Amino acid sequence: MKYKEAIKSILQKIGVATQPSPEASRESAKDILARKYESFRGLLNCNNDILSVMADMEEKLSGEFLFDRQYIVHSLITITEHLKNLIDRLNDLTHNRYKALYDRLNHISHEIENVLNAKREIPTENYTLQLDEITRERFNSVGGKNANLGEIKNHLNVPIPAGFAITAYAYKRFMEHNGMLEKIHTRLATLSVNNMEELTLASTQCKNDMLAGEIPQDMAEAILTSTARLCDNNSFDLSIRSSAIEEDSDFSFAGQYATFLNVQPEHVLQRYKEVLASLFSRRAIFYYKTKGFTENELAMAVGVLEMVDSKVSGVMFSDDPNEPGSNRIIISAIWGLGMCLVDGMVTPETYIVSKDDITRVAQRTTTEQVTMVVCMSNGTLKEVPLPDNAEEMPCLQDSQITELARYAKLLEDHFGVPQDIEWVIDGNGRLLILQSRPLMITAKEEQRSLPMRIEGHKVLLDRGIIACKGVGHGKAYIVRNEGDLTNVPEGAILIARNTSPRFVTVMNKVRAIVTDVGGTAGHMASLAREYQIPTILDTEVATMTIKHESEITVDAINCNVYEGYVNELITHLEEKHDPFKNTHLFKTLSKVLKHIVMLNLVNPESEDFKAESCNTFHDITRFAHEKAMMEMFSMTEMPSLQDNFGAVRVVAGIPIDLYAIDLGGGISATTKAIAPEHITSEPFNAFFKGMLSMRWPQARPFDVSGFMGMIAHSASMSEADYDEIAKRSFAFISSHYMNFSIRLGYHLSTVEAFAGEHINDNYIRFHFKGGGSTTDRKLRRVRLISEILRHMHFDMVRVRDDVIDAAVLKYKKSSIEKRLTMLGKLTVYTKQLDMVMYNDAITDSYIEDFVEDHIEP
Repeated sequence: MKYKEAIKSILQKIGVATQPSPEASRESAKDILARKYESFRGLLNCNNDILSVMADMEEKLSGEFLFDRQYIVHSLITITEHLKNLIDRLNDLTHNRYKALYDRLNHISHEIENVLNAKREIPTENYTLQLDEITRERFNSVGGKNANLGEIKNHLNVPIPAGFAITAYAYKRFMEHNGMLEKIHTRLATLSVNNMEELTLASTQCKNDMLAGEIPQDMAEAILTSTARLCDNNSFDLSIRSSAIEEDSDFSFAGQYATFLNVQPEHVLQRYKEVLASLFSRRAIFYYKTKGFTENELAMAVGVLEMVDSKVSGVMFSDDPNEPGSNRIIISAIWGLGMCLVDGMVTPETYIVSKDDITRVAQRTTTEQVTMVVCMSNGTLKEVPLPDNAEEMPCLQDSQITELARYAKLLEDHFGVPQDIEWVIDGNGRLLILQSRPLMITAKEEQRSLPMRIEGHKVLLDRGIIACKGVGHGKAYIVRNEGDLTNVPEGAILIARNTSPRFVTVMNKVRAIVTDVGGTAGHMASLAREYQIPTILDTEVATMTIKHESEITVDAINCNVYEGYVNELITHLEEKHDPFKNTHLFKTLSKVLKHIVMLNLVNPESEDFKAESCNTFHDITRFAHEKAMMEMFSMTEMPSLQDNFGAVRVVAGIPIDLYAIDLGGGISATTKAIAPEHITSEPFNAFFKGMLSMRWPQARPFDVSGFMGMIAHSASMSEADYDEIAKRSFAFISSHYMNFSIRLGYHLSTVEAFAGEHINDNYIRFHFKGGGSTTDRKLRRVRLISEILRHMHFDMVRVRDDVIDAAVLKYKKSSIEKRLTMLGKLTVYTKQLDMVMYNDAITDSYIEDFVEDHIEP
């Protein structure tokens, strides 16, 4: 009755009697239908493009691929354009029901922009601060170098030169006063650091802009006042050192910015501008661009210190960077100023001291230094011959080595990580610390190759595609339906027929995933990469080859699955240190991807599965794809599509009144009645092949009145006429798509399918509504159909009374067509059994018969 009433309502709503000529009506309706299908196809293309970009970005996050900031920006532009098109297509398809997605896209894009273009928050502060006022808490005001110096002076009482800091707030004031931020951003926003010519030009322009800038008067007065206070009644000159906000933090920026030694007080303002300008030197731009910083995230504070006329200078490491954890302190020293040492121009003397006994030098390495750099009275530096008495002497006495080692231990203990420390000893024997920063250590890794196949171990599978690299071992757990997910044990290897984003609920438990079907650009593959779960897809036979609860090892590097535990693989893939993963650029991509690839909308039946709940790009993509498929599935229920839109009758010699509506590329003939061979829709032909291969019950006579004639006379239809229409079946078809509403007696089935070359597009949706029998027989019919569907690997089979909804997603085209043929057979098979399923045993036998005769693996 519901189907007949729906048809009656549809025809009444159309109001054909008041419509224009049949030809005009047919043309209008076909246009609507064509647009709808084109929107759907366009949406599927967008979906694939988005998932492809997401997969590429996640692959970069594996740490195995180098990328720059421009890659992130370009990927975001591309994926945002695809998302806009995706939302446009969905709203075309649904008459603008999901316009809220535009707001969600804008909101998420804004959050990503905030991550990508984060501006350094610079505290409002005095233009200068004395080192007596500075600790680590003022890092954002004075930069890493100044903050660490103030920290060790004021908390550890370690001797440092006298001095003050010109704050980051002063830098901000200078930049704003000269309108510099806009100029710099324009020059650097789209700069490719790999083009050295462009880099050199941009650097020169930026530095010239900075040097031409004017220091505001009140700021200049503050700097000169602090300089005069520092030099009060003393004739010493100054050293002016960069202290960028990120310098001497997790990112050293070592050697990227300018330092000026032996500066006379009257030149402080000019040298200050030159230090600021060094923020945009060619090598500095290259460094921070490749580390993922933007000019908005950088700010330059400056240290103005007493110039120490060094007798001996050096660097020491509180740990051995080549053998971390070796409990050794390494001290390097040269005569004179240390600039030749830190620039790598001189081979220093080296002293190695054990942390267990800093009074004893474990190893000494001498060198033949012949010149040294000293300060001249006119504010310059000069390289001079080493004094005769220094040539035969070590740079450091044992007592000085012990004192340095004590400071090394003290600083490492205080900062909590190994330290890279610069020091000097002046002419009076006074030892001063010039800077202390985290020591950059790269973990030493043993280089080993991984064989393609491990000898002596049985290979269960050696096929498929890798979605996420790695190695996992554990007991296989075969998931056949959604309910099985609740019982997945900790440390299992998940084996499944197909991929599903629902697997996210166990990704914190499983050590690897292997499926029979699936693609690397799908939702689940994206989740696997996000969770770094070793994953092999599309093995075709994993669920048939691997035994439930058997012990296996998954090699998702060479695409092998072994029986048992393979220790060679398990020990090889111990977690290794990856220095690239510690870069700011890598961390930026990781933060950006949290707004892109994380999937929150997993269950389409949840109350939260709505446009307003989309919090990531992946959410929008998943939501739009699901709603588009639902919209196409309900196509035959739409009044606007039951109009006079050019249906042609399919004459096939079977008892079904079938009319086909061509969406494009689905029918080769132009007549009003066609044979099956005139249909060029691949999914329809696969389904119809199954229907035609079965023995049909006794046929009822065809209704000889044409579909168009029925429409033309609909205004005066009787109840009997509506009954007759309700017996007809309609198929919307294109070359790769079908939506087939089939009426067989009291059965109503709708089968929608897409079978193309892109695995993410492909699906079958099935709806069945029974009737015309006793309750117990209707329930047996439902059980028979649902059990057979599960044997056909439909992963979502839901039963409510005598209604069945089922779906299968993301299979290869050939697998979709194979299941459509089986579904066509099942459609006829259930019609044959309407009146004979009088007990459960006979129902079981019919299930077994169909599975044995018609189900293909």
